[in-house]
Amino acid sequence: MRAGKPAFDEPVCSRADCTEAATHRVEWRNPRIHEAGRIKIWLACDDHLEFLSGFLRARDFPVRVHRVGDDLDEAPVR
Repeated sequence: MRAGKPAFDEPVCSRADCTEAATHRVEWRNPRIHEAGRIKIWLACDDHLEFLSGFLRARDFPVRVHRVGDDLDEAPVR
């Protein structure tokens, strides 16, 4: 654990200052700098799912949304 960072037993939302449990996995990449096989993952609680995925979609990044517990190779739910 890094100094100043709290330890969490469950996945936590990636939105700044949010400490809610993550319910969704937002998979994305920036096609200008990431190869097609490279996927970045943000975690989102129910309240911040649309904010985080919308932020990425507004930049025309490929985005897939899954439930946190879905297998990594599951088809997108959104």
